[in-house]
Amino acid sequence: MQNRCSCRILSALSSLLLFLATLSFSAAGSPETSAEKPVFRFNISPNGYPPYLIVDQKNPSGIMWDVVSAVAQRMGYTVIAEQIPRKRVDEMILQGYIDGTPRAREWADDPEQFLFTDPVVDIDEVFFVPAGSGFSYESPEDLISKTVVTHLGYRYPLLEPYFAEGKIRRFDVSRDRDMFTFVLHGDRFDAAVADRLVGKWILRNEGLRESFDIASQSISHYGLRLMLRKDWESFATNFNKELAQMKENGELDAILANYR
Repeated sequence: MQNRCSCRILSALSSLLLFLATLSFSAAGSPETSAEKPVFRFNISPNGYPPYLIVDQKNPSGIMWDVVSAVAQRMGYTVIAEQIPRKRVDEMILQGYIDGTPRAREWADDPEQFLFTDPVVDIDEVFFVPAGSGFSYESPEDLISKTVVTHLGYRYPLLEPYFAEGKIRRFDVSRDRDMFTFVLHGDRFDAAVADRLVGKWILRNEGLRESFDIASQSISHYGLRLMLRKDWESFATNFNKELAQMKENGELDAILANYR
């Protein structure tokens, strides 16, 4: 009798635990289903993307983190930082393990699978070259037979045909900071291509600002947005409204000024 009673209790507990686990999983998958304060799981990547995302300190910071945190708080969300490697991000968004990541639509492998907010900030990719090198850039033809240091995994649509034909050589590195080291100390590297604000941030923090010149002509101009699952349309709509207000009242400019 005691054994049968114990079995019934264990069976009831197992059923309860299974129900709670299922409920928890369902709530995590969509912002609309949780009875508690909803959570936005935001990818900041393991290395960040200074000054847009800065992770080498106690708490995350950076332009995108500050904007997303401010907007999400007003929308009633708690933002949780997740550090997901680039090659796993898309899959983990689609499967519901994370909810969003900073991304330009042009950088996405399959942009039609995702939902994008309005641009938060502009990405302006330019060439950084050793000071006094005499390098000038007007068009990709100016790079023929040169070697450009690029970020591993990034695409540069304007230059891709030249890379494919071998007219311009590409040398990939995994960290933005290393791009400048290779150009400055490597004899066979002519220029690094990086976002203007990212490059200035690195050079300022590394004490290298006087060691580089920056080409005035950019090779691309993209909007850095939030990339979300398509079932987050309500979140995206409200995010865009709050973002527009931040741009109008000067709050976004104040955040940008902190990182320039």
